[in-house]
Amino acid sequence: MAQWNQLQQLETRYLEQLYHLYSDSFPMELRQFLAPWIESQDWAYAANKESHATLVFHNLLGEIDQQYSRFLQENNVLYQHNLRRIKQHLQSKYLEKPMEIARIVARCLWEEQRLLQTATTAAQDGTASHPSGTVVTEKQQILEHNLQDIRKRVQDMEQKMKMLENLQDDFDFNYKTLKSQGATRQKMSQLEQMLSALDQLRRMAGLLSAMDFVQKNLTDDELADWKRRQQIACIGGPPNICLDRLETWITSLAESQLQIRQQIKKLEELQQKVSYKGDPIIQHRPALEEKIVDLFRNLMKSAFVVERQPCMPMHPDRPLVIKTGVQFTNKVRLLVKFPELNYQLKIKVIIDKSRKFNILGTNTKVMNMEESNNGSLSAEFKHLVSGCLLVSIVVSLASLIVTEELHLITFETEVYHQGLKIDLETHSLPVVVISNICQMPNAWASILWYNMLTNHPKNVNFFTKPPVGTWDQVAEVLSWQFSSTTKRGLTIEQLTTLAEKLLGPCVNYSGCQITWAKFCKENMAGKGFSFWVWLDNIIDLVKKYILALWNEGYILGFISKERERAILSPKPPGTFLLRFSESSKEGGITFTWVEKDISGKTQIQSVEPYTKQQLNSMSFAEIIMGYKIMDATNILVSPLVYLFPEIPKEDAFGKYCRPEAAPEAELGDPCSSKSIRKFNVLSWKLWDELTVEDLEVPPQ
Repeated sequence: MAQWNQLQQLETRYLEQLYHLYSDSFPMELRQFLAPWIESQDWAYAANKESHATLVFHNLLGEIDQQYSRFLQENNVLYQHNLRRIKQHLQSKYLEKPMEIARIVARCLWEEQRLLQTATTAAQDGTASHPSGTVVTEKQQILEHNLQDIRKRVQDMEQKMKMLENLQDDFDFNYKTLKSQGATRQKMSQLEQMLSALDQLRRMAGLLSAMDFVQKNLTDDELADWKRRQQIACIGGPPNICLDRLETWITSLAESQLQIRQQIKKLEELQQKVSYKGDPIIQHRPALEEKIVDLFRNLMKSAFVVERQPCMPMHPDRPLVIKTGVQFTNKVRLLVKFPELNYQLKIKVIIDKSRKFNILGTNTKVMNMEESNNGSLSAEFKHLVSGCLLVSIVVSLASLIVTEELHLITFETEVYHQGLKIDLETHSLPVVVISNICQMPNAWASILWYNMLTNHPKNVNFFTKPPVGTWDQVAEVLSWQFSSTTKRGLTIEQLTTLAEKLLGPCVNYSGCQITWAKFCKENMAGKGFSFWVWLDNIIDLVKKYILALWNEGYILGFISKERERAILSPKPPGTFLLRFSESSKEGGITFTWVEKDISGKTQIQSVEPYTKQQLNSMSFAEIIMGYKIMDATNILVSPLVYLFPEIPKEDAFGKYCRPEAAPEAELGDPCSSKSIRKFNVLSWKLWDELTVEDLEVPPQ
């Protein structure tokens, strides 16, 4: 079954995650219209090879034209219009940048596969039985039971109110009758029993206390947990769980509260008919009404949330960083599903309450149930733009650089419901506003550090004194940077190598502390750049140039020199591995291989790292397949035979090469004949250890 068809059969919680994958950059309509063709293309290869990306992009435009012709024959005017608009958008945006759309489509297809795998695993583990999609914990089962109990008690109270009205009429009649006729002891006893029953029915304090308890569980525990999961998802962690179940719970409680409020109003009507000494209505009704109104107000305020955090469409894997003058998106949602509020709530967006930036363009929108996929009350802002104010009202703290300054995007509205006016306000997680895309790496580091270490989503002064993190926390987040955009996170061995980069040699890194400066601001020992700048460029290298090879597990990547020598030395000549350069600030990848010298001694050789600039002109797989060196008899031979541990080179990389690629020629400076002659006489030295003198070309 085609992947797209499988996705359509998933539960709501997975479909909600699927919808979030698509935007104007790659519309879901196009995915639907051209599903079989899209799935038949090698987008990962196109994302790494401009010539192939150009070919695939023009083929995509051709497929759109064919689909348009089908809609023309069917006289489907709406689809014709949408498809024409999509084609114009793609041409204007990607005609000069075909690799960009290839990367976007490749990412979407990979995320779809992960979603299918997650759903399959959940079904096999029996975790998909709950209608709203996630495993119900024992605590949540208790919460659901308490909500059901409240609903039952509210309905019972509704019936008792009717009985109460009849009882009060009887009481009024009997009281007046006894008073006029003279009461006997027996009749007075009956009247006291009736009064006692009336007294009991008028008491609602216990029910309100139960509501208060359940509401605290919902807002202080369940909703707070969801917000923390959202933070984690923003920095590459496991996908956030959808809000449908929370919305069902909160809506149910809100409906019960409004019913109780109506019943309290009914009590007031009954009290006006008849009252007596010690009447609980007179004593408790004002407090009950105040309590239920406070509960409802607080529930509504808590239910107003940012469902999708600020994100620039061209950088979907790095939310919470926005650039001035560039469009970003946001989505807010009210977790109280009242149809009567549809198109009634006008949302206004403000950034920093005018502290330093403003929102350009349309900054208001009305919440409605039509835009969402499940009928929830939401508002999605797709065209927000941040702009700098000419004069800052508050001067930034001198100690903070731009990428450490945090800002809040605020959403405001007013609810008028059943005579109540409630001001609602919610905030995004803190965002970093940059003016140049070159600030993205440091801005993203700030987002990682903040959301890794704090549960308080409004602390914009966080970086005036940033807390330290532990290696365990940092390691998890670093692995997420790979697993969230590729098929592989980092192994224990790879993480240990990174720990050594940050902390130096250590027997056990667990619990070791890492400062913000060490992570992002200070240069690594012997290097002219920080740990994060180096790692971020490697992440970029993987995503843009060697994604397929990384996903296959062909790249060991992060490995110490000692470990590299230890695993290669016992291997036969021609065995090689792929690792990232430790000396290239911009991100580089190299290969190291085993060879024997004339005396039969094992030597380990490396080639100069390949950077993004070189990989723009030839894919890394093609470089490996075509790489030659000159042997002692001046014959060009390939020193690369088996990818570690023992995979034939052709089996690993042949499928990623074009038939006409990998000519038997010298591949640029690293493989020039002059470099080769010098390189072959080197004793075991990794390229990262070579000196300038090592690379001097010997005289002819």
